[in-house]
Amino acid sequence: MKTLALLLALVALLAVLPFVGSDYALSFTIQILMFTSLAYSWNIIGGYAGYTHFGQVAFFGLGAYVGALLVGAGWHWLAAAAAASLAAIALALVLGSAMLRLKGSFFAIGMYGLARVGENFALGFDGITQGGTGLYLTPTDLTPIYAVLAAIALALIAFTHRLDNARFGLQLLAIREDETAAEALGVRTTRLKITAFMISAAAPGAVGALYASYLAFIDPATAFAPMTELTTIAMVLLGGLGTVLGPLVGAVVLSVVNELLWSRFPELYLGLVGIIILGAVLFMPRGIVNAFAKRRWRWVSAPRAGLRRLADAARPVPAASPARTPAE
Repeated sequence: MKTLALLLALVALLAVLPFVGSDYALSFTIQILMFTSLAYSWNIIGGYAGYTHFGQVAFFGLGAYVGALLVGAGWHWLAAAAAASLAAIALALVLGSAMLRLKGSFFAIGMYGLARVGENFALGFDGITQGGTGLYLTPTDLTPIYAVLAAIALALIAFTHRLDNARFGLQLLAIREDETAAEALGVRTTRLKITAFMISAAAPGAVGALYASYLAFIDPATAFAPMTELTTIAMVLLGGLGTVLGPLVGAVVLSVVNELLWSRFPELYLGLVGIIILGAVLFMPRGIVNAFAKRRWRWVSAPRAGLRRLADAARPVPAASPARTPAE
């Protein structure tokens, strides 16, 4: 109920913002929604399945170029975003069975290499992508892009809430804790990992295409920027890895902190942001949401509350011991 109430309040806030906010507020919120969607997508494979990596920007960059090329060919930007999402899912399906055989740092480095390969392809095929010059698009009204990004972010929040209290989410958590033990218990780990990988690639592909339309421009350095990936991971870790509200809290907090520090200390803000993240990790190693849940804040739901209720319901009730007679 707490998550549902928060989701409804968020829907109401996002609905009225285009009518009461300035152009700056709309543009800033678009960036928050973009990073919120990326953070929730990364949280599925990195937070729940335990496959942390530095390559989600590969799907983001692929979506940006697919969307930009299709818009340049005359497609509507929304149809181009849907096609970019499908392209990212197809790439995840093709690479999933190979990449997910790697574990730990090998998977993280392998995905980082995939992103760099994508950047070099974008630079090399300059007859299609215009190389380092980039692709220029016709500017689009920001309000429809804002609405679509808001819908994607809200859908991911709702999906994560469902995942956190469903069998699929529990199986991903089992893979995260001990994949060998999960296989021994009958969990089809390979299929589940590839499914989670494909789901985590869908939104970045669409968001990349929407970002290209938002900027009306895309080039390899922007599409495959390592800073986009690092910022996304920092948001998840700051908010709370493998939680429902963690990516949202991390995205909002870090975006606001970034904007405030950049406007006041443009030469020092990256260092200051790094110090803030370091302090948060040292004093709240499991993230803001877990720290507040531990203190029993009313607006923070207990993690996996639905699964806890199911476990309590399935737990056998101990039989009452027979009363002893005086002779006994």
